[in-house]
Order: sequence, then structure tokens, then C-alpha cells
Amino acid sequence: MLMRSIVVSDIHAKTSTAELVNKAAEKHGADNILVLGDVSNFGPVSVAVEYISLLKKPVYAIPGNCDPRNFPQAVAKVATDMHGRTVTIDGMKIAGLGGSNPSPFDTPFEISEDEIFSALDAICDDVSILMVHAPAFGHLDRIPNGMMVGSESIRAIVDKYRPKVVLSGHIHEERRIEIDGGTMFMNPGSAKEGYAALLIVEDGKATAELLVL
Repeated sequence: MLMRSIVVSDIHAKTSTAELVNKAAEKHGADNILVLGDVSNFGPVSVAVEYISLLKKPVYAIPGNCDPRNFPQAVAKVATDMHGRTVTIDGMKIAGLGGSNPSPFDTPFEISEDEIFSALDAICDDVSILMVHAPAFGHLDRIPNGMMVGSESIRAIVDKYRPKVVLSGHIHEERRIEIDGGTMFMNPGSAKEGYAALLIVEDGKATAELLVL
């Protein structure tokens, strides 16, 4: 089993980055592109559909908190909608949930912690890769003032099911990779700022590299 994925997040309507993502996918021999949300910048959803339509590999996508609520339905026409859903690739289960836990900013796609836990608990048994927009509390979730703002429910799901990989965006400053308890946590950074990542899963072992587009 071998899967090579380009991981992108936080595009924030900078459609010109699609060409750079395609070049990275070609260069690294990617099988697919995993999109972690905030494709638009507070809508409209047509921006997200247009962006994803420009990508030349199969796309698996979740919304971010700055995407409109109809993102999953609209994007399903041009990609695999992963919001509250799973796919299995070569026996490897991938689960996704977009949006974010509540914030002080009342952004369009925020979800209560109870809803986050219920949605993920229903789909995360035997999960290998978890795609979320918001990070798990305590992992890649520190904002510049030092506060950790990740989701307690995502953290509880990670602790319960221990996926091999947790992919998140949302916190632009936390562009990095960390390993904890056998789980790799990765934030590819903001594509709007010229960042992405390469994820390789081969025979159950995950490796990753942060990329500059």
C-alpha cells in the first residue's frame, strides 16, 4: 500500500495557488490532493468550487470555518466531500470533519463540541488518517498570544481511536509536524501564504514533508 498526497489548507480565495498545487502534485507524484478547508474567504461557495475544479488530481475536501455552510453539497459536484464522511483507499480508512469548534469571531462554519464529538465518534473506528480543519486541543493549536484554541472533542477522538495521522489547518502560525503517542500531527500551513505539505503512507507507515509552493 502506497499513497502520496499533497495536503493544502487555508487558501482563503487565492485561486492562483491552484497552479502551484498542481505543480507540486506532479513533481512529487501525488495520487490525490487533500484539502483541509477555508478554500473561500467567507464565501461565496462558487469560489471553492472553482478552486477545486482547477486541481488536476482527485480531491478529498472538507470545509473550514470561513467557508459557507453549503460547502459540502456544492463541492461534492467536483470532489469527494469528506465532511462527516469516510473513504477507504487500499484498505486505509480516511475520515473527515470540517468547520471548527466555536470561536469569539462567530465565523460561518462553527460547530459545537458535542456535535464534533458525535460526528467523529460515528466514523472514526479503525481510522488511519483524520482530516479536520480545526486542530485537536494541545496539538498545533497555539495562537500568537500563547493560548491553545484547539477542539477538546477532536482531542478526545484522537485519544480514543489513535489514528496514524491527524491533518489540520486553521492556525496559520502552527505550520509544522509533531509526533505524539504514535500519531503524526501535521499542519501544512496556509496555501495563501505559499505553503503545502506532502504526506506519504506506505505499508502503514506515514512520513511527511512541509513544502513551499
